[in-house]
Amino acid sequence: MADDVPQRAEVDRVTAATGRDTSPERLSGPELACRTVAEALAALGSSSQGLEAGEARARLGKFGSNRIEAVTREPRWLGLLREFSHFFAIVLWLAAGLAFVAERYQPGEGMAELGYAIIGVILLNGGFSFWQTYRAEQALAALRRLLPLRVEVRRPAGVEVVPAEALVPGDVILLAEGAKVPADCRIIESWGLRVNLATLTGEPLPKARSAEPDWVDDPRQARCLLLAGTLVVAGECAALVYATGMNTAFGQIAHLTQTAGETVSPLQREIRRVSRFVALLALALGAIFFVIGGYVGLSLWASFMFAIGIIVANVPEGLLPTVTLALAMATQRMARRNALVRHLPAVETLGSATVILTDKTGTLTQNRMAVRELFVDGRHRLAGRASAEHDLGCLRAVARHCHSLKFPRGEPHGDPMEIALWEFAGAIPEAGRRVGELPFDTERRRMSVEMRDDSGEGWLWCKGAPEAVLPLCSSWRDGGQSRPLDAAALEAFRRAQEAMADRGLRVLALAWRRLAPGEAAVEQGLELCGLVGLEDPPRPDVQAAVKRCHEAGVRVIMITGDHPHTALALAREVHIVRSATPSVVTGEALQQMDATALSHALDHEELVFARVTPEQKMRIVEALRAKGEIVAVTGDGVNDAPALRTADIGIAMGLSGTDVAREAADIVLLDDHFATIVNAIEEGRAVYENIRKFLTYILTSNIPEIVPYLAFVLLRIPLPLTVIQILAVDLGTDILPALALGAEKPHRDVMRRPPKPRTERLLSWPLLARAYLFLGPLEACAAMAAFFYVMGQGGWYYGAMPPGNDPLYLQATTACLAGIVLAQMMNVFVCRHPILPAWHFPLRENRLLLTALAVEAALLLAIVYTPLGNRLFGTAPLSAAVWLFALPFALLLGVAEETRKWWVRRHR
Repeated sequence: MADDVPQRAEVDRVTAATGRDTSPERLSGPELACRTVAEALAALGSSSQGLEAGEARARLGKFGSNRIEAVTREPRWLGLLREFSHFFAIVLWLAAGLAFVAERYQPGEGMAELGYAIIGVILLNGGFSFWQTYRAEQALAALRRLLPLRVEVRRPAGVEVVPAEALVPGDVILLAEGAKVPADCRIIESWGLRVNLATLTGEPLPKARSAEPDWVDDPRQARCLLLAGTLVVAGECAALVYATGMNTAFGQIAHLTQTAGETVSPLQREIRRVSRFVALLALALGAIFFVIGGYVGLSLWASFMFAIGIIVANVPEGLLPTVTLALAMATQRMARRNALVRHLPAVETLGSATVILTDKTGTLTQNRMAVRELFVDGRHRLAGRASAEHDLGCLRAVARHCHSLKFPRGEPHGDPMEIALWEFAGAIPEAGRRVGELPFDTERRRMSVEMRDDSGEGWLWCKGAPEAVLPLCSSWRDGGQSRPLDAAALEAFRRAQEAMADRGLRVLALAWRRLAPGEAAVEQGLELCGLVGLEDPPRPDVQAAVKRCHEAGVRVIMITGDHPHTALALAREVHIVRSATPSVVTGEALQQMDATALSHALDHEELVFARVTPEQKMRIVEALRAKGEIVAVTGDGVNDAPALRTADIGIAMGLSGTDVAREAADIVLLDDHFATIVNAIEEGRAVYENIRKFLTYILTSNIPEIVPYLAFVLLRIPLPLTVIQILAVDLGTDILPALALGAEKPHRDVMRRPPKPRTERLLSWPLLARAYLFLGPLEACAAMAAFFYVMGQGGWYYGAMPPGNDPLYLQATTACLAGIVLAQMMNVFVCRHPILPAWHFPLRENRLLLTALAVEAALLLAIVYTPLGNRLFGTAPLSAAVWLFALPFALLLGVAEETRKWWVRRHR
């Protein structure tokens, strides 16, 4: 390039002056922001006309493509293998292997079918879980989609359009309204430039940007920097690229999102705990009774078969499929309530949430500016009422004409604040044609528009920050009259501004003046029309939703990148803050806190965080989790993604949210309503209760499956129940009723109780006692009674050991199986609530229950009365007398359990 030599000299000069390496790969945003345009160009070895094509290609080879790179992750095949090698799966693999060994040495007893069925269970569970390993890749793809595909680049030979991935440090790019910024850039020329940084900072108001140097530590606050992933909402600029790909602020957030570890949900931990407990219990009992079998004189083979039966009887093969399917059903119910679940365990985790960290913009608010309040005629007025009752002609004219909006299809596009003013003004007659504009910038903090009619007479419309506009005014409008803007009037306007700002409103002053033909459009001698207060209004029903959270014992903490006053005002409006002394913590204050100080700050009952960075948001999440809280985080921007992945439960906005936030989240709100979160919490709590219901139901049948083997060894009687018949219960008749319990609707008081403690166990001792020590023994009595009834009716005497294919023996084992299933059909009713009676829950509230019972009965009849069922499960048809004998035992279980519930209710 022609100016390479002086530019290299400038690099050397800056390096010598600062003592720092200023080569392109070492320059940061703040280092460039504080330099002049010439110094910035020199430091990056570029010019205002950009890089030569050859130099750009060389730098592309050095710096790499401008894209978000994936971190190294485990191969997919390894993730798939992991789904089939966890502890519970290993126990099932062992059981299947033993079944195949038994089939090899003693064929014809159904052990092969048992082995294949267990393998089917393993594959079903692994298949349902494997899809979760794709989440990181999906989040990465979303990050890439957020960046623009092609961009205009200056070259000494002219402007070229190149792929965004080809940008390198030193490139000079051209951006206009509506463009997404493709890399981190230093502005070198600008014309009325304003940028929306919401995806990185969470702050909804566009920020003015210009080429003037700025001394800041945070590139997000630098007025001369543009950051990748943000949006140009007004104006144009030429900008110098200084960071690309993973070196951008955008890339750093992407790295946080990718490297934030996957959190294990409370439900996942509890299911693992239950699985290990049950599996270890099964293995231990199998080993113990293998030894007992040998001790009482059984052959080695008989003892081995006995141990397999004990293991299979104790392992609830249907547990994991039932949990998975129950969660899938819950996700369908939540989808009907506008909550899309991407991660199955998230259903229950949300129900366990103790804290919701909610973003402000786009989550609690509509992410749409609106005029809320006016200060006109020396008094505060609501915008709608003032518009209807007062002459606001001048105020409306300024709001309608003083803007930089574009109307490509008749609708306004541009700064949301200007759109709000334009809509507030409504349709008014045009005041001539637009002939000039004094654009907004960070120094002036105001803008003005000049309009003229055909005669040359004109108007100057001005809006901006009150402190920038009021000094330019000499009068103010009061009831249609012009009055001098004296010291008393100025003080009144300043007090009004402070009062409106304390209510969280963004305050603008609107003024105007007439222009005589030929008169220069000078911003002096203006007439002040009044003050306008704008807000991003809260979403409908947010206040009611926050109230329900309080009733449910769930803390709601606002965490936003917005101004503290604005955040606190909204928090009061939606009742997140109700007291006079809330705690408002800024990002700057948070930066000074160590872990102990932050932990103490989080103890405050009413808490609002403002001006926080993505890293700080993630730190807050980690601190809350360290305190034992189960944390749900809401968000919609790129800046929210790391916290969404770090939290126990991440909730993204489906309509206004970015792809990055949605892919990083566990749950996506399809309607963006905060109120939907409360509905999802209700469903999540119901899921946990329902899992405990069907866990009780499933574990109950373990006892009547174990007792026949104990009786076989200890009492020296024929084996009352075969292994394949156990499987008929666990993977056949029990599955649909268990799912029906998983579909129970939330009880009316579920949102009036505090969240369950993190230390509360899914498999609690009361649950185990109810299943193993009360309901299970009752079912075992029913099963064994039916077995002995058939054997006794057939002439069996103690000590006789009929062969396995004896018709009487086949009928007796069938009766034992039927006794268990009949008792389980009663058990499903009493398991609908651990304390309340079954008749408090009408069948019409759970239509799946009737279907499940019908299918269960049909399966049992097929097993008992069809040739295929007889052959597969070793059964034989039963007479009506057997059914009449077994039925009262099932009724006895219902009466006994309802009596227990009555006793518990009476003594609570």
